[in-house]
Amino acid sequence: MVENTPEGNAEMPSQEIAEMYGRHVSMLYRVCYSYMKNAADTEDIVSDVFMKLIRSVANFHDDEHKKAWLLRTAINLCKDNLKHRRRDTVNIDDYDLPESKDPFYEDNTLKAILELPERYKAVVYLHYYEGYSSAEISEILKRPKPTVLYHLHIARKLLREVLDHEK
Repeated sequence: MVENTPEGNAEMPSQEIAEMYGRHVSMLYRVCYSYMKNAADTEDIVSDVFMKLIRSVANFHDDEHKKAWLLRTAINLCKDNLKHRRRDTVNIDDYDLPESKDPFYEDNTLKAILELPERYKAVVYLHYYEGYSSAEISEILKRPKPTVLYHLHIARKLLREVLDHEK
């Protein structure tokens, strides 16, 4: 359980926050990008996640608890941003992903995952890219374990169809 108090983050030293940033910023960027679909909004959300961390007094049990808190916060901020902000309808296929040597942009599987319906993206990413079990994903996303398993099943089926078409 993460406890927040109004006094600010008196217990977590800035060095620990900097270490958490270095360890988890890439993962958070990928998760947020899967929701936001553009670099500028993604960077804003990632910085908001760390601002929330700085402003809160979070008592973490271990490193996995820290990581789960960051993921849950990032996903919630993305969903809130998408829900409360009027977004113009734009076809994402009209835009190319940024040019980069980063394998994140060169992986056709990840591109296919980004095109999945919202309810499948986080589940697939957390399972295959971050190595979480279905029980852990269930806790992180606050969804029943059978729902997580079902979403993984459907996502695999959709990905198989998309990736087989590309061959």
